[in-house]
Amino acid sequence: MQEYDIVIGLEVHAELKTDSKVFCTCKNQFGSSPNTNCCPVCVGLPGALPVLNKKAVELVIKAGLTMDCEINNLAVFERKNYFYPDLAKAYQISQLVRPICIGGHINLKNKSVRLNRIHLEEDAGKLIHSTQAIGTLIDYNRGGVPLMELVTEPDISSADEAVEFLTKLRARLIFADVAECKMEQGGMRCDVNISVKPKGSKIFGQRTEMKNLNSFKSVYRAIKYEANRQIEILSNGGKITQETRKWDDNHEKSISMRKKETSQDYRYFPDPDLLAVEISKEEVDKIKKTLPLMPEELKQKYIKDYSLTEYDADVITKDKEIINYFEETIKFYNNPKIVANWLLTDILSKIKDEENAEIKITPKNLAKILTLLEEGKISRTVAKDIFAKVWEENADIDELAKQLGGNVDENSLKDIISSIVKNNPKAVEDYKTSDTPDKVFRWFVGQVMKETKGKANAIIAEKIIKEFLN
Repeated sequence: MQEYDIVIGLEVHAELKTDSKVFCTCKNQFGSSPNTNCCPVCVGLPGALPVLNKKAVELVIKAGLTMDCEINNLAVFERKNYFYPDLAKAYQISQLVRPICIGGHINLKNKSVRLNRIHLEEDAGKLIHSTQAIGTLIDYNRGGVPLMELVTEPDISSADEAVEFLTKLRARLIFADVAECKMEQGGMRCDVNISVKPKGSKIFGQRTEMKNLNSFKSVYRAIKYEANRQIEILSNGGKITQETRKWDDNHEKSISMRKKETSQDYRYFPDPDLLAVEISKEEVDKIKKTLPLMPEELKQKYIKDYSLTEYDADVITKDKEIINYFEETIKFYNNPKIVANWLLTDILSKIKDEENAEIKITPKNLAKILTLLEEGKISRTVAKDIFAKVWEENADIDELAKQLGGNVDENSLKDIISSIVKNNPKAVEDYKTSDTPDKVFRWFVGQVMKETKGKANAIIAEKIIKEFLN
């Protein structure tokens, strides 16, 4: 049976993190009442003139620099002409011939995916499909929101690679403070161009495009489905039609929408109301200095400087909020390995299944608990109990330490251990003669912890046990 290679290119849209829209001063704000963030410019009234938002240009440059793009010294805006109800002017201001960023790449585990371009354009409004009696409503609040579009080369070969690429892209945009990428709000969407070809062939097959996928899960399912659909058609002697298809996530299948347009169909021409944008090297260098470390760089820093394991560093650097929490905590308690351990085991376990979960203990309070534990003023068991109470009730740590009890003092600990050793002569003999004395030793430690209800300082207890046993 003929085997096939899958060829994928992505077009990713991300709404930029600006206060106002790209060509007017209306608010760039999600969740406002319909049609309240609108003006003559963003609803396309005759005679209304656009004025470019400089911040939007800077954010696209910043995004490009995180992916090693070349920044064009001259960027031109064009009109992309098509009719759709959510596009008030019947054209979209976009870029084709001279975008802000060209080239660039993002490295995956096993390959580098090349970028073709990143350009700036305006978002369209939003159609709201209501009941049959009411019909379809239009909210123009989103119209004119600054949108960066990133186009890859056809370097992606599987659904897994596509999701890996999008995950890394999303992290870069969030880390660079370019976009929030809240996919559930439409802040990041993806169009998937996909074709298949006989395995090893240099000639690409006919492609189809699936529009506006707004979750990684949808992208993964859509690619799997569409690749299998095309392979089945070719295997049965059919031909692939170049078309735009809609992904139906509920039924997990793609549906034909229309014949695929080309750039000629959109009749691009330079926008006569907007001047070309000159981008100087000095301006690019200035923006470059504001770039934070990217996740991959932070991961290597944590491994090298803080001696974290690759796994721990990888988990922490996946999320900007977790990184900020980790960095803030080690300012108060300078032991990154212990902080990382509590962060990964105690904190992430509480928030892993919650969407937009909040960490309910401040870095300062976590550091205070860890300091008390290190100083031997509380046991690990008590530390865990205090952590849980602070998380649930934001309770006072010093008060909790008194209520739950600190460590058993050293003299009392000696009396307890002396009694345990005296009452277990067989275990003492086993410790001295066994091939596995460590196992017997841990049994004694367990007895001490049981007797003290976990309030013994483990390090001091182990030291005293060894003295008695030897």
